[in-house]
Amino acid sequence: MEAAPEVPWHHVSADEVASSLSSNPDRGLSREEAAARLRTHGPNTLASRPSKSWALRLLGQFHQPLIYVLIVAAGVTAVLGEWADSIVIALVVAINAAVGYLQESRAVHALEALARTMTGEATVVRDGERQRIPLAEVVPGDLVLLETGDKVPADIRLLAVRELRIDESVLTGESVPVEKGATPVERDAVLSDRRSMAFASSLVAHGHGLGFAVATGQKTEVGRISGLLSAAESLETPLTLKIAAFSGKLLYWILALAAATFFVGLLRGEPIIEVFMGAVALAVGAIPEGLPAAVTIILAIGVARMARRNAVIRRLPAVETLGSTTVICTDKTGTLTQNEMTVLEVVTAQGHYDVSGGGYDPSGSFDAREGASPESSDALRETLLAGLLCNDARLVQTHDGWTILGDPTEGALVVSAHKLGLRGASVEPSLRRLDELPFESERRYMATLHEGLNGTPVAYVKGAVEVILPRCTQARGDDGRSTALDRERIRKATERMAGHGLRVLAMARRALPAGTTELAHADVEHGLEFLGLQAMKDPPRPEAIDAVGACQRAGIEVKMITGDHVLTATSIAAEIGIVKNPGAQNSAVTGRELEAYSDSALVEVVRRTAVFARVSPEQKLRLVSALQRCGEVVAMTGDGVNDAPALKQANIGVAMGRMGTEVAKEASDMVLTDDNFATIRAAVEEGRGVFDNLIKFIVWTLPTNIAEGSVLLVAIIAGMTLPILPVQILWINMSTSVLLWLALAFEPKEHDLMDRAPRRPEAPLLGRILLVRMLLVGLSMLLGAFGLFELALWQGLDDAQARTITLNVIVATEAFYLLNCRSLTRSMFALGVTSNIWVILGGALMLGLQVMLTYAPFANEIFRTQPIPIEWWIPIHLVAIAVYVVVGVEKWINKRRLTLRAAARPAV
Repeated sequence: MEAAPEVPWHHVSADEVASSLSSNPDRGLSREEAAARLRTHGPNTLASRPSKSWALRLLGQFHQPLIYVLIVAAGVTAVLGEWADSIVIALVVAINAAVGYLQESRAVHALEALARTMTGEATVVRDGERQRIPLAEVVPGDLVLLETGDKVPADIRLLAVRELRIDESVLTGESVPVEKGATPVERDAVLSDRRSMAFASSLVAHGHGLGFAVATGQKTEVGRISGLLSAAESLETPLTLKIAAFSGKLLYWILALAAATFFVGLLRGEPIIEVFMGAVALAVGAIPEGLPAAVTIILAIGVARMARRNAVIRRLPAVETLGSTTVICTDKTGTLTQNEMTVLEVVTAQGHYDVSGGGYDPSGSFDAREGASPESSDALRETLLAGLLCNDARLVQTHDGWTILGDPTEGALVVSAHKLGLRGASVEPSLRRLDELPFESERRYMATLHEGLNGTPVAYVKGAVEVILPRCTQARGDDGRSTALDRERIRKATERMAGHGLRVLAMARRALPAGTTELAHADVEHGLEFLGLQAMKDPPRPEAIDAVGACQRAGIEVKMITGDHVLTATSIAAEIGIVKNPGAQNSAVTGRELEAYSDSALVEVVRRTAVFARVSPEQKLRLVSALQRCGEVVAMTGDGVNDAPALKQANIGVAMGRMGTEVAKEASDMVLTDDNFATIRAAVEEGRGVFDNLIKFIVWTLPTNIAEGSVLLVAIIAGMTLPILPVQILWINMSTSVLLWLALAFEPKEHDLMDRAPRRPEAPLLGRILLVRMLLVGLSMLLGAFGLFELALWQGLDDAQARTITLNVIVATEAFYLLNCRSLTRSMFALGVTSNIWVILGGALMLGLQVMLTYAPFANEIFRTQPIPIEWWIPIHLVAIAVYVVVGVEKWINKRRLTLRAAARPAV
């Protein structure tokens, strides 16, 4: 019988569940019924979305304007007989297609990784017998048993539990294992609050459970996430969008200009072959063949730099996208925090202590706010001893540092005891454990019975303050004697610490009659002696605080999206600086509140809110989409299965390398090997540097292409001798691409990168100032090259010598102009002449090649050049220096104008 998908399984009673599923809570399903349901419902696996064949995905990579330009360039160079150039350009096309193919394939890999989470075996009861079956064979109505270490095989409505705690972080983002129970919860409970349910792909951290499988395969919560992941849209990056638009326009302009030139030549009565070759030469000169290669190489260098800073890029364009990021949506646990619960405060009946040290490292100390010194306070010692003994976690040291085996909360109590010198090996021989009452979610406390120092057995108890405090009749004083219990003081301390996002546990003890060897719940129901409170939380990373501040100064908003409780999330957000006024209205919004907002209303909510707590996978996806509708470029961090759809939807998905699931990594664009928010900040800086260098390359290469094309255009229209030949243009483009522009790829980041506002997605690739500069340089190069060509002819040099001079003018001008392109606003002297040694080496090698091209006989024959008189090198370099000076003056004028405009702007 197929369960209706709308049944709120977490809300209905166990009897209703059994009735709806037609299953027996003692014997489970029969083998025959299970086989029939398997045929009806299908295997308990996740379906993959049908995708295009690999051949279609590969062919689709060639459907881009820039690729068309490159294919035309390869064809033109082949027609001209320049096979080496043609092969190089074809290789560039192939590399770009391969990169694009790999990008498109990542969604398929993400779904496959998600499907792999639904593998393994499960323990079920059929015909009253326990048996192990493959996960794929679990069906709705199966009676499933869960034990410590099991992967939950399906969505299960729990019927009975014993100390059951399940790690649901991959689904909900909850930072600690969730206590489970069999009691129905309210109908509208969010996913993370459905304590009566166990969800597929989560892990049993502790205890035992029994329940009915109510959903399998695609109908589970993780299956629903699979559907979201399939539907999530993979967005183009700002760079690829702008390059595509730019390339399309460039393609049309080049073709139109070449066609116009061809028809003008025909109208003038020129021979058709000569006119055609002139139009081809113009197209070759105007096409920036090096652009795709430059993009790929500059991005690849950015990838290498990021890897050294613990950020692994899974696809190249993500490097640039980081530089465009306007909003970072980050998880809390492990990214902004250390993912290590730490006791920060201890409150006893008479004392209050701050605890130093972070994480699981047992080095630290106690600083008394009030009460006796830490060394002399018996109440403090007993509080820490209770946390150490009433505990199943262990602190161990590995080659990577200190770690906890067991529950993170219990681990924090072990570490706090170690900081006062209390260690299990030193106290357990005299306080050997005799019995225990394990933690149960219904009772909310744990108790252990120990041998006493004087032969009197003692019970230590830890648990929720509201459970422990009513059972206490007195308190432990600093001198070790019992004193009156000030309940109001303890209550206020608890409320204050909880209000700061701390998790508070109470510790108590009771001496039992001599000879007691077994512990019962009745023994700890009353007559306890209150010892103290231990308040803990997962503290923020110190470097994350600095990184968040740096991002905010760079104009990047940081928003926290987490599955944790709102108080905890808001407290951490305030400490880190994400929230400036945590008590203000709308400083945080919960997942339940988000459900009430329409998509249009949500846009306004995401603008003003910095913290979103207790959110579901769909809501993470909605939040990212809403920010994108606001025009933001969104970076999203995550580590769990529940994060995968939002990671894919975001402009750049950032997965955690240490704690992240394979699903999250496959859906992401970047993986942080240290799970640290500070690494995101470093990656943003590198991304901005990459885009900066890309713009520098474009600003350098386009004027040279404009000049080469313009020289030919003017000559053809005027009916003059061509100042430069197609083969010589190919030489310029090939040689300068290797020796000059490649140096820009290694240009160090400018120091003020993180002081600039992020680029808006709608901003053009090149602003007005840069366009004017490019036209100015192109015009200067045109005048210099054409002027010296005509001057050489006027002074009696032959056509080949005049063309050689023109070729050298263009190359020399490109080399000097490159010095000005190292920064778009500053001179090379402000940057440091030798700060990029590759520019100097490239320029020197380029000069050597030009001398060879001019005077070597074999080069003269291949490229149709001729030796020129030595004195002609002076005007050649004077033209190049003049262009450098013109650009330098233009930079100074623009900087001066911007400074005056900023000074005239009224202060806010």
